[in-house]
Amino acid sequence: MSEWFSILDLDPDDTETVRRTADLLVEGFKNDWPDAWPTVDAALEEVRESLVEDRISRTAVAEDGAVLGWIGGIPSYGGKVWELHPLVVRPDLQRRGVGRALVVDLEERVRELGALTLWLGTDDETGMTSLSGVDLYPNVLEHLANIRNLRGHPYEFYQKLGYSIIGAMPDANGRGKPDIYMAKRCS
Repeated sequence: MSEWFSILDLDPDDTETVRRTADLLVEGFKNDWPDAWPTVDAALEEVRESLVEDRISRTAVAEDGAVLGWIGGIPSYGGKVWELHPLVVRPDLQRRGVGRALVVDLEERVRELGALTLWLGTDDETGMTSLSGVDLYPNVLEHLANIRNLRGHPYEFYQKLGYSIIGAMPDANGRGKPDIYMAKRCS
């Protein structure tokens, strides 16, 4: 926790905070992942899906109630593996510890639930890494071994938190637009 914000469960009955979380999702992804949640309605659907009983949905909230960031967790493999999905931080507050705090908080929550691994996918749709715009076949692993961050792609943020690149799905978002898979042991 931080002195200037708290991390709390997103309350499904708090419609105002749910709406602000959806607004943040649109704002946070519009520049580099414009097709992820292009409208508030699409973002609201994503936020509401995160509020079901077996999932984790946490927000970083300022003292005045402003939503600073949001993170979700989705169980799989009988709860031994969880997916970090999604993570968003208000653009003007990035690099101030909000994202790191949300990830650490999620790691603690899934560890308490018996998870062994936390994984995520981080797309490159807009030429942010050396994997974008390239035919990764047939040497996907060679391309991954030589990945370069060209324009602030978040994979390096996750690496600083101990996540490893474990693979990629070439053309996940169209030709030359891969999804980069990362994971970390939680136990």
